[in-house]
Amino acid sequence: MIRCVVKACSGRVPIVAGAGGNDTRSVISGIRSMDKKGLDLLLSVVPYYNKPGQEGIYQHFSALAAASDIPLMLYNVPSRTGSNMAPGTVLRLAHDHPGKVAAVKEASGDLQQVMEIIRDKPSDFQVVSGDDAITLPMIALGAGGVVSVAGNGYPEILSGMVNAALEGDLERARELHYRLQPMMKAIFKEGNPAGIKAAMEIRGWIENVLRLPLVPVTRQLYQEIRELDRTLG
Repeated sequence: MIRCVVKACSGRVPIVAGAGGNDTRSVISGIRSMDKKGLDLLLSVVPYYNKPGQEGIYQHFSALAAASDIPLMLYNVPSRTGSNMAPGTVLRLAHDHPGKVAAVKEASGDLQQVMEIIRDKPSDFQVVSGDDAITLPMIALGAGGVVSVAGNGYPEILSGMVNAALEGDLERARELHYRLQPMMKAIFKEGNPAGIKAAMEIRGWIENVLRLPLVPVTRQLYQEIRELDRTLG
């Protein structure tokens, strides 16, 4: 899969591959065996289920940084992992591993936390949104972009909004944000990736297939997404 994406996209966009888990030794083994040619970053989530404390999170990512020959993007998503990576831990990793811990995908939904990281981070450390709905305010605070769900179905609108915001055209960014906002809300009503897969099938790009324990969205939500898709043109 990585080779296929690199062949199609190398040189056009940054390529980030997932390399996460809750067993540090297994994650390191996976990183070492992965074909990383052409990759720009490895995205690695805070360990889930066993809920390490802040020191455990720090030691986990420090071990991954030492084992990887390409930089890491940390991924903080407490709603899925059960643990929040505190701003102090993010900043400690960024300052202690320059060039090795290069970015964080912040999906805590806590703008106060985001501001603390942006205020005190190294100049070359990137903060990106992991939540479509607050990407615009995060960019206004100094974030550098988004790892998007909605962008899979509506790349023109989402990327237009992000680029306008990064260029300081907040009027245009707000216009596109509010145009897409109802769809962003709808595709998360019954969980991700069920909602965005429904939207992408409606656009004619994929088949709406999920693996258990995930199931497709209800008929009612599918119709809501279809109507919203029509309004988006």
